[in-house]
Amino acid sequence: MGKVHYLQNPLADRDFTDWGPIPDIIEGQPHTSGTLLHRNEDGSSETGIWNCTPGIWHCHVTADEFCHFLEGSCIYTAETGQVIEVTPGTVAFFPKDWQGVCEIRQAIRKVYMIR
Repeated sequence: MGKVHYLQNPLADRDFTDWGPIPDIIEGQPHTSGTLLHRNEDGSSETGIWNCTPGIWHCHVTADEFCHFLEGSCIYTAETGQVIEVTPGTVAFFPKDWQGVCEIRQAIRKVYMIR
């Protein structure tokens, strides 16, 4: 049996690792930080908390990703034209190779699972 990895209150946690600036910036200076809860030994999946400051960039999802947004607001606009408006409580699944533009209006915090 494996160990359970958890955060008691992911909205209150402020002890994050600096993950650096976003690549492919269109506007602003979006910067990320987070907490990695678990990553498989082979790197095939991971889960954690991700934070990002405001800005706009080209986004390419390289693996299936499930997200539960805890705070902030942003808009994802897919290359297909689909628009996803994110507010606290939004849940989304981005399939591998999804591409579009992410516009963070108010700093985002999300729980994510990549596989």
